[in-house]
Amino acid sequence: MTNAREGSAAVNQTAVNRKSDRELVVTRTFDAPVHIVFEAWSKPELFKLWWVPKSAGMSLVSCDMDIRTGGTYRLVFRHPAFDQPMAFFGTYKEVTPDKRLVWTNEESDQGAVTTVTFEEHAGKTLVTLHEIYPTSAALDEAIAGSAEGLPEQFAQLDELLADRADRVGGDDLLAG
Repeated sequence: MTNAREGSAAVNQTAVNRKSDRELVVTRTFDAPVHIVFEAWSKPELFKLWWVPKSAGMSLVSCDMDIRTGGTYRLVFRHPAFDQPMAFFGTYKEVTPDKRLVWTNEESDQGAVTTVTFEEHAGKTLVTLHEIYPTSAALDEAIAGSAEGLPEQFAQLDELLADRADRVGGDDLLAG
């Protein structure tokens, strides 16, 4: 017998598709209203709970996010195998609450521009993450590295949303 969470996880698979030599598109439907899903992407205290794939063995030691058009972000990760922490940073080019986030990845000249859209349908939210890279080689490197963790990250987000909804009745992701 499966519980509701296991059933939804089986239905809500993450699709990762290379759309062109420089584009990656990732989609997943979440069993939560759009405002709750958007909060998990836009509130640092929630974002840090799901963004790092557990299997990666890394920790997110710093999560600074100024979520507004023109704002910046800086994420610092630590992995036990590396002496130095790894920082990822950029600028939010567009922030439309409950609809769209667009940011740059500025840690190298091979960073992508990432667009995440949120579409609500009957109380569920379709999230589409679209990344465009400056070169085909940059996308190849991303796929070999962090992009392979996206299904696990989205599964962790699904778990966070389900856990929060169970605790607070889905009204407020931060309550409880």
